[in-house]
Amino acid sequence: MANIKSYITESYNELVNHVTWPTWVELQESTVLVFVTTLLLTVSIFLMDFIFGVSGDADSTWKGVVGMLYSFLS
Repeated sequence: MANIKSYITESYNELVNHVTWPTWVELQESTVLVFVTTLLLTVSIFLMDFIFGVSGDADSTWKGVVGMLYSFLS
């Protein structure tokens, strides 16, 4: 039981006295960076799905831009 109490006390001390918490401005900048990165990755994945025709169901008529070009050329 003493080990658990020691662990909790040391963890609290570490969080209060040794951890450097971000300022409000740093937190906002990080949030904007995460949002923009998520948006760019989402758009990139959507475009890849659109171009290559990735679909969840097997009987989809959309085969993507690549599939459309392939069927047009053959």
